Amino acid sequence: MRSRIRELRENRGWSQAQLAERLEVSRQTVNAIETGKYDPSLPLAFRIAAEFDATIESIFFPEASA
Repeated sequence: MRSRIRELRENRGWSQAQLAERLEVSRQTVNAIETGKYDPSLPLAFRIAAEFDATIESIFFPEASA
């Protein structure tokens, strides 16, 4: 799954560690989500969306099929 988390985080001037603290997850989790190596649970996706005052659909996108 692709996401706009890096873009949204950088627009707010937050480091991965700062976002991780706000979400109560590890920095490695934020990194893994940003790089597409980890898909967040639904509760975490809702927390991420709330943190950026956005909808889940505006942040996360399915991978394009080849």
